[in-house]
Amino acid sequence: MPTGRAKPKNIDEYIASFSPDVQAILEKIRSTIQDVAPGAQETISYRIPAFRLNGILVYFAAFKKHIGLYPPVRGDAGLEKAISAYAGEKGNLKFPLDHPIPYGLIKKIVKFKVKQNSSRAASTS
Repeated sequence: MPTGRAKPKNIDEYIASFSPDVQAILEKIRSTIQDVAPGAQETISYRIPAFRLNGILVYFAAFKKHIGLYPPVRGDAGLEKAISAYAGEKGNLKFPLDHPIPYGLIKKIVKFKVKQNSSRAASTS
């Protein structure tokens, strides 16, 4: 996200601040997350969209040349291998805007994070 943007109040406002082609991608990511985690709460954290369910599931953000997805995925070797082509610094994911966005992979990531967060929440209660 370019510096100097006002802090968005919600995900709708965040998405509206981008060009129509990027808006469409962000909306599809949002709906993909909602489909997998219908009980998750939308929020803005660190000035970017996030979904919470027993803690943060994922953050996502648009940049000039890519869409970022955070936090890093750890704990599933198969999934880690599947995302390796998109891994950026610190393990955060970068989906280039000039390539098809892997929505199916995003779905798998969110499913994994839901399971991971649920297990963590169950073990602390």
